[in-house]
Amino acid sequence: MKKSYWVFATIALALLVDRAGGWLLGKITKESQFRYSRLYNGNEEADVLFMGNSRGLSFFQPYAEEITGLRTANLSYNGMPIELASLLTQDYLDRHKAPKVLMLDLSLMDSVRMDNKLAYQFNHYTPFSGRLSNLLKEKFTNDYYAGKLSHLYRHNSEVFQRCFFYWKKSDKDWLLDRVISPEMVANVGNHAPIRFHYDHKMLGHLANMVKYAQQKGTKVELVVNPYYPDFVPKIVNLDTLVMDVQRTAGVTVRRYTNAVQATEAFGDYQHVNKVGAKFYIDRLVADGVIQAKPN
Repeated sequence: MKKSYWVFATIALALLVDRAGGWLLGKITKESQFRYSRLYNGNEEADVLFMGNSRGLSFFQPYAEEITGLRTANLSYNGMPIELASLLTQDYLDRHKAPKVLMLDLSLMDSVRMDNKLAYQFNHYTPFSGRLSNLLKEKFTNDYYAGKLSHLYRHNSEVFQRCFFYWKKSDKDWLLDRVISPEMVANVGNHAPIRFHYDHKMLGHLANMVKYAQQKGTKVELVVNPYYPDFVPKIVNLDTLVMDVQRTAGVTVRRYTNAVQATEAFGDYQHVNKVGAKFYIDRLVADGVIQAKPN
């Protein structure tokens, strides 16, 4: 009998520690300045909403806000898949006044380069989103129910680590700040061709996101962010992707693949650095894609 008491006592203590720890980490999640915490606590009102994968960080918020006077929000994340992007965008639109513009970089339309397991790393946000809960329940069933059983387990992810890192500071300047190496510049010609791998289901997720935003009164801009100029010819099916997206989503795609030319403006073949991001934002403003507030 005494052994049974110890077993029950140990289980109760473990549950207590788990719930206390989960409450503390949940508090950090709610209070964090990280973009998805601001999304779900309703503190991310914006005139312009950006979305993409790591290349979506090229929408450099501090500079965009400085030269336009507009409020911006950026829901981009490394390896962001279109299904998760659509879900997060719809959650944003349900919780905030509709932004004037939703701008999405099409490079997340690639099943090879996206992180297929990224969604489960948002487990600590499932208490705030029915859409996220349903996605995890469907595709990451074990992780979803493990998070229900253990509240500490929900927070075992890189996304929560970033949430903790940005607990007391802004993440708006999250963009690499290095210059592409001379070796990469010299070897670009040897890089193997790349292609976008996408299917009708991915196109459907994109179309649903576009339609949802338009119904809210938000203008949707689909763009292809800059690549290192000599790398652009390596992308073999960009034309096909653009045509399929335009046909499915009903929105003209703006191609800025060659909008930035300076070598010192890139961190690697596929990402501008902060210098390049400023060149790019200037171009978007000059083209009227982002319209500055009148003085």
